[in-house]
Amino acid sequence: MTIKPPLSHDTDLMITMRSRISLLVLLGALFAPTCVFAQKSPSAPPPDPTSDQLMMSAGFLSAHPDLRYRLLGLDEFKQGRYEDAFRFFQRASFYADKPSQGMVAEMLWNGQGVAKDPVLAYAWMDLAAERGYAGFLGLRERYWNSLNEAERERALADGEVIYAKYGDAAAQPRLATVLRRERRNITGSRTGFAGNVQIYVPGPGGFEQIDGSKFFDDRYWDPKQYQAWHDSIWMKPRIGRVRVGEVEQVPQQGPASRIPTAKPDTEAAEPATPQRDESRLGTQEEG
Repeated sequence: MTIKPPLSHDTDLMITMRSRISLLVLLGALFAPTCVFAQKSPSAPPPDPTSDQLMMSAGFLSAHPDLRYRLLGLDEFKQGRYEDAFRFFQRASFYADKPSQGMVAEMLWNGQGVAKDPVLAYAWMDLAAERGYAGFLGLRERYWNSLNEAERERALADGEVIYAKYGDAAAQPRLATVLRRERRNITGSRTGFAGNVQIYVPGPGGFEQIDGSKFFDDRYWDPKQYQAWHDSIWMKPRIGRVRVGEVEQVPQQGPASRIPTAKPDTEAAEPATPQRDESRLGTQEEG
């Protein structure tokens, strides 16, 4: 999947207070791969494994449910199948994927694939902003400012339930369990010697080889490093200045949530999603 990044860059997210800007304006520049493995730059974020077709062919996404269900959600959204997109974003959210949580919020706000509900939309956007990602913080504050007092009270109450199931305290341990399990399953007895492992996958000209040192880079498997990789991309996203109507600068808000701390629901059931052909997931190029 290739989407051209915007040409301009501002350190502050600029949004309009008169005309709403879809979250996709922000995500369109960020869901795309930041760079490929052949590119190196001291100032560039770490490489995105979903930009490498061989990585995808080797089953990387099956071991990373946050990325897997996010990409499925994006594909459904692109096809206009909003109900299924909403379900896939919720499933990615179950594994602590903040961009997917932001998409759930925006779809609730707009009534895409689900009944319009600005109260639940705020709770989900508050969740998406849990780590202090700048773009989601700005949207969170815009949502909050549009609610009346009664809606704000309900948003905080409903938000506790959402945080219990999808907040980092519950979702990050789930993802960590999957990452550790799948790495053990893939490497088997050679865990710890990933640099010596060679992976062979079918390609257009026969079998192609992936160096294990790339596939098993710790930043994609160690839970703490994996979150740090996400943080490097989303904390201060590189996006162009968006101008729709009269534009005002939204000051960066602190990462603190208004929603009371909830006890993590570690026994929560994983959201169900429809079956899809995933053979080319993450490898298609945009026209």
